[in-house]
Amino acid sequence: MLSTYKAILKGDRLEWSGEGPDLMPEDSPVAVHVTILDEGVLVPKRQSQGQRMAAALEQLAAAHSLAEINDPVVWERDARQDRTLPGRDV
Repeated sequence: MLSTYKAILKGDRLEWSGEGPDLMPEDSPVAVHVTILDEGVLVPKRQSQGQRMAAALEQLAAAHSLAEINDPVVWERDARQDRTLPGRDV
């Protein structure tokens, strides 16, 4: 009996949609039949790390979570508590 699994073909590779078959090791070939469907494929758009970071920063700005910081330079210096560098007085 033949089993059917949903996948998306990208170039020369199949990406399983949902649960894929239990395959043999990668170095063993597997025979498949592929039917191209006329319906469009909705592939979830992946956000880059930068896009996720920008969204998180927008949420922080909207929440005014850092409004109590009057002088960011002083706040950062206090938070980091940097040590003075050798040979420098400041």
